Amino acid sequence: MKRIYWILIPCILLLSCTEKRNKEVWYASRYPFNPPTYVCYKAPSAITIDGILSPEEWEAVPWSADFVDIEGDSQPQPYHQTRVKMVHNEKGMYFAVQMEEPHIWATITEHDAVIYQDNDFELFLNPTNDTHNYLEYEINALGTEWDLFLSKPYRDNPVVLNNWEFRGIQSAIHIDGTLNNPTDEDTAWSIEIFLPWSDIYQVKRTGKAPAEGEQMRVNFSRVQWTTEIQDGKYVKVPMPGEDKIREHNWVWAPTGAINIHMPEYWGYVQFSEQTAGNTQVAFVPRREEEIKWMLRNLYYRQREYMQAFAHYASNLADLKPEEILPAEMRQKLHIETTETMYEITLQEKDTIYRINHEGLVSSRVLIQNQ
Repeated sequence: MKRIYWILIPCILLLSCTEKRNKEVWYASRYPFNPPTYVCYKAPSAITIDGILSPEEWEAVPWSADFVDIEGDSQPQPYHQTRVKMVHNEKGMYFAVQMEEPHIWATITEHDAVIYQDNDFELFLNPTNDTHNYLEYEINALGTEWDLFLSKPYRDNPVVLNNWEFRGIQSAIHIDGTLNNPTDEDTAWSIEIFLPWSDIYQVKRTGKAPAEGEQMRVNFSRVQWTTEIQDGKYVKVPMPGEDKIREHNWVWAPTGAINIHMPEYWGYVQFSEQTAGNTQVAFVPRREEEIKWMLRNLYYRQREYMQAFAHYASNLADLKPEEILPAEMRQKLHIETTETMYEITLQEKDTIYRINHEGLVSSRVLIQNQ
């Protein structure tokens, strides 16, 4: 009996190895990492939140790039223009939004309802810049709002606080046309939003304004439903050539998928103490963001590995890092894995970068001996 046992052990191990070879993971290619950028200047004058983009308040402030489809270049460009402006002062951050729209309508009036069942505008802020603890805000043409807090993206099973509130928020809508009137044609609707620093940075346990050059991950989304006028009412219908009713998602920073909750693809907003219109400040790309993206790709691969084998890879070679990182960086990678979690670290110069099984990215500067 003992002899049979010792014969079986190598056979089991061989079968296990053979199964792994036969079930090799072919890792998916990822949407290119190319987030848009924006320099947020000091406001040139006091801003009255009335929804009207007054020239004395906003003319000197640059527009963002026009919104694109959330899936990127694989889809047609939006057929209505959407763009935003951003400024700040010692109190907080201001947003101006302009959306072309020939038929402006809205139905939802309940606060914290699912606003994107109407055409809406959405704002996403990640003040911690780590893809966790981010803030979401939605508003329709009636001015009905939905604000919420997410501890991490939906893919990682977050805590979602639907009763979380922007306590100091101010917002207003201006309609160039008439609301809920199918008998005429409208031009656009605009929004002004103010968020105090105490609201934005409460997830960092600070209410202070950002320092010169500080950056924040931000995205915006416009949900647009295809409608027809039937019996004097706006009625949702499928997009041309499709059978099912679904919405368009037009965004500032595309994610490559119909999923806005991918903060790693959101844009970068860099704060400047210069007043808008006085001078032009260059956006400064940060090397640490490139490193975080490399680690993010290993996180994606760990998810695929888990789906294939029901456990995380404990050997970095199984994640094929040679397809992601140059040789000199691969030598500085390290992984620690348990049955339910992992952490991958990478040291560059005097900084250690980390990503874990929940996609949380962080960095720590090493203390140098004097």
